[in-house]
Amino acid sequence: MPPTATSQRPSVAVIGLGYIGLPTAAVLASSGAEVVGVDINADAVATINAGQVPFVEPDMATTVAGVVSQGYLRATTETPHADNYIVAVPTPFKDGHEPDLSYIETAGKQIAPLLEGNELIILESTSPPGATEFLAETIINARPDLTLKPGSAQTVYFAHCPERVLPGRIMIELRTNDRIVGTLNGNAGERARDLYELFCEGEFLMTDARTAEMAKLTENAYRDVNIAFANELSVISDGLDINVWELIKLANHHPRVNILQPGPGVGGHCIAVDPWFIVSTAPEQSSLIRTAREVNDSKPGYVLDKLLPQARRIQDVQIAALGLAFKPNIDDLRESPARQIVGQLADALPEANIMAVEPNIDSLPAELEERDNVALTEVNEAIRTADIVLLLVDHNEFTRIDRTLLTQKIVHDTRGVWG
Repeated sequence: MPPTATSQRPSVAVIGLGYIGLPTAAVLASSGAEVVGVDINADAVATINAGQVPFVEPDMATTVAGVVSQGYLRATTETPHADNYIVAVPTPFKDGHEPDLSYIETAGKQIAPLLEGNELIILESTSPPGATEFLAETIINARPDLTLKPGSAQTVYFAHCPERVLPGRIMIELRTNDRIVGTLNGNAGERARDLYELFCEGEFLMTDARTAEMAKLTENAYRDVNIAFANELSVISDGLDINVWELIKLANHHPRVNILQPGPGVGGHCIAVDPWFIVSTAPEQSSLIRTAREVNDSKPGYVLDKLLPQARRIQDVQIAALGLAFKPNIDDLRESPARQIVGQLADALPEANIMAVEPNIDSLPAELEERDNVALTEVNEAIRTADIVLLLVDHNEFTRIDRTLLTQKIVHDTRGVWG
């Protein structure tokens, strides 16, 4: 429950105001904490301080506007002192799919000079096993006067609490999902649980930091393996002239079978990235996880291989590419296979006119904006003009399309929306 009017609001600095950090900061601020959000993007900071949001997430704009106007949330580019820090920075991978912990390291170096002892530092970024220890070592190396040994006035406490939310439902699932809390030292886990209890109604699952890190990776690797099975079935079915959507529907009538849906690949910052952290940690023991990643990473190329021969037979071909986001009804383009496919189409067909349709954005990402043969286009105009309609993301705007508009078009439906 939020503190009473006479109790002190806990101070929290959220480092990183992206798709997880900003919703977390907003929910904390609306639930009883005094929150400062920190981000290197000055434009995003200014937007938030104006009570607005820099990206689309249902229900977030209202919450941000409210807590900013009440003075419970402010944003800055400078890291402040706080009793609690939540680090929610990116954790991409480098060439060779090795985890890039440089953002975590930078956050640690920015926090270190501010510490006085007894602060709680929570790593929320999805990370390979050992990343919370790496953050702690970064800070202690910068501040040898501090310690990880519990009980001292100079002790700093560390925990790992991975986010487990679905884009498009973040503001709901932050409150309702169960929460894994991993302790690195002392009572850090209990302190983290007490902080998250301000807003989280789910069960708190207590463990150590490494197990918490691995749990999040395991959740996403599990989904990736199952999607890879569906994607591999779709390729096999194409070769056998079988409708994979009907095939999966029939197979799922078995009481112990639940095959997921195939698509043009796997995107987003979680499922498309996190399994590689397991592979890099245990390369000899993770052959199934590696193979699933390779199957899903190869699917955009398979989509292109089916479409390009048809497109090359049409002079000045017009292609409507429906969707750029990595999943339906959001504006998040990170690691999106649809975005990748459109870029590769533009490279492979320089004489084509590629109409990219993405109702959740106002401008194309830079690598598509700079191409002369790609334009952001309204859905009905794109379909009316197109020789080929390529459905990449099943946004609501596309599932409701009048099917008669698709007659006499070459249709590639990678989501099974149109049968």
